Amino acid sequence: MLTGVPSEVQILGVYFPPLSVAIVIGLLCAMVVSQLLNRTGLSRFFWHPPLANAALWLLATALIALFIIAP
Repeated sequence: MLTGVPSEVQILGVYFPPLSVAIVIGLLCAMVVSQLLNRTGLSRFFWHPPLANAALWLLATALIALFIIAP
């Protein structure tokens, strides 16, 4: 039965679970957003910037896993 959700992602002959790929892409997206927030000065509104970066990483990973990998 084919559900559309990949069970493995092959990168250079190595198989990875889809969630690990989403975690890496989410980290890259969170780093880009964090850099943009630092350059524009909006990161000064965060009470605890490392916690905000972790939340950005979690949010980006969840959105990528939900909308890109799951369908």
